[in-house]
Amino acid sequence: MQDRKAVWPWAVAGVLVLGGVAWWLFRDDLRTVATATSPFAAQPSAGGSRIVPPTGVPQDAPAMTTAPAGYPLPRDAAIDAALPSLDDSDARVREDLGTLFPEPVLALLLPDHLVQRLVTHIDNLTQASAPASALALRPVPGSLQVEGDAATGIAVASGNAARYAPYVTAFTAADADALAAAYMRLYPLVQQAYRELGHPGGHFNDRLVGVIDHLLQAPEPVQPPALERDERGRYRFVDPDLQARSIGQKALLRLDPEQARAVKRQLRAIRQAITRGG
Repeated sequence: MQDRKAVWPWAVAGVLVLGGVAWWLFRDDLRTVATATSPFAAQPSAGGSRIVPPTGVPQDAPAMTTAPAGYPLPRDAAIDAALPSLDDSDARVREDLGTLFPEPVLALLLPDHLVQRLVTHIDNLTQASAPASALALRPVPGSLQVEGDAATGIAVASGNAARYAPYVTAFTAADADALAAAYMRLYPLVQQAYRELGHPGGHFNDRLVGVIDHLLQAPEPVQPPALERDERGRYRFVDPDLQARSIGQKALLRLDPEQARAVKRQLRAIRQAITRGG
């Protein structure tokens, strides 16, 4: 964590849902987010789309046999038969997102390769750290607010929640079924981006369900967790168990309890909507 810029790529977290729903998991441990050059424009895949492979996944990894999906899309899912190509999908995705979220939220989105960025972002929420190139959003204005001192103990200030309130409200107020419907309409693009990311035999819906389940396991401390500064001046949790948590779970830990509970309720509703009949 750090006390300068924070990123709120929707806690999925997640939600992608997507097609654009992202779930602006805020990050206080990255100093900058590169926006000048899109990393997805650097390496064309065999199919013409441009992706950034995750750390440790070789680009020439052998193709895998696709196993049946653990969570297939609901039987009544409506997939758009006239989707653009993945490379040309930004305008369509932004249009769909515009029906779900207010402009201040959309303004945080980086402008290009939206599906690829969102898929990469969601895929990294269970990790202990992630590179700036894995983020889908610009930093939220403001700095991490703390209270106390080294003598009495430092913790996230109660007023810090106000920085994220508009985004938490937008995410939790959105209709979960509408989010799921937008996601399912765009699912072929999402699935293509996920497989090109380095999961040739995977199903993104299975991954999304797994990420949501992981986020729902985030601890719910009664008191704001104690913080300390590391050797680089960044804030970190004093409790080693909390500090070792994933970036997605740490995001929930930085919210106030009411916000965290509201986000988890919405995640459960989204999970139900994307697993009906699965």
